[in-house]
Amino acid sequence: MKAMVLTKTFALKEKANPLELLDLPVPEPGQNEILVKISACGVCHTELDEIEGRTPPSVFPVVPGHQVVGRVVKKGPFAGRFKTGDRVGVGWIYSSCGTCSCCNNGNENLCESFRATGRDANGGYAEYMIVPEGFAYSIPEIFSDTEAAPLLCAGSIGYRSIKLTSLRDGQSLGLTGFGASGHLVLKMVKYNFPEVKVFVFARSQKEREFALELGAVWTGDTTDEPPQKLDCIIDTTPAWKPVLEALKNLQSGGRLVINAIRKEDADKEYLLKINYQQHLWLEKEIKSVANVTRKDISEFLLLASEIPIKPEVQEYRLEEANTALQELKAGKIRGAKVLVMQ
Repeated sequence: MKAMVLTKTFALKEKANPLELLDLPVPEPGQNEILVKISACGVCHTELDEIEGRTPPSVFPVVPGHQVVGRVVKKGPFAGRFKTGDRVGVGWIYSSCGTCSCCNNGNENLCESFRATGRDANGGYAEYMIVPEGFAYSIPEIFSDTEAAPLLCAGSIGYRSIKLTSLRDGQSLGLTGFGASGHLVLKMVKYNFPEVKVFVFARSQKEREFALELGAVWTGDTTDEPPQKLDCIIDTTPAWKPVLEALKNLQSGGRLVINAIRKEDADKEYLLKINYQQHLWLEKEIKSVANVTRKDISEFLLLASEIPIKPEVQEYRLEEANTALQELKAGKIRGAKVLVMQ
């Protein structure tokens, strides 16, 4: 099978094409695993974090990709949840131990044995992959393969981010960064909380225009001051400066939810600029998003089919994965980028 493979970590500016196109054997499913023939895989900023070593893979070589859609073509012994031919999706959570207190309490995303698709096990930048059947999801018929792919991470992690804000109807919500996750969050909020006013902070004029098209009441640059203080803000950027800007814009008792698996070091000097009275006083909160649970993905797929949420996508061939990643690194974003297998 064809696969785009990462063999070691790189600084993208040093190596423009970090992934190699290789021919690999089609994997064999184990006892409770299924073999999936992949049709589409979303491209996520987390892949940049893997490539550049902020969340490095636990093994090399590895096939990245954790927003995977395809069909079951083979089942291992004892795998009986899906039939051959069923369309399934795979998200960031590849497996967890299933027995620790976190798993037993529904917080499997915090399990010490958490394994990530495309980081700790081969993912979806390939023609085939295997996955434990308990960590695969039925895809609602309303979505095409390319529409469904971004829902498995950008949408699901956005869904979890909204839950962690404790947002209530009639409040105000800020979105800092407006890529694949941000535009899906806006659609969810407009559906679930019709009286919430959404304010979007983004560097790109095109992203700001896109946010207004989707129903934002105000847009501005990351450093712009909105016309009112905000009850909640979700930050989806890889940088530190937006964190400080967001804290300045929070209402007393407001909450900032940081939806990023890692922050880059390029502007970490902003951490030294935190001013307690300006940024944190009056019971402001900061909460991070750590991965997703299976429940998050299942609930979100159901919600997305009801709304329905149809993400904006840009399609690339598998062989163009490096191009998609380079554009993501450069901030050339409108909606979500998806690899399509030929």
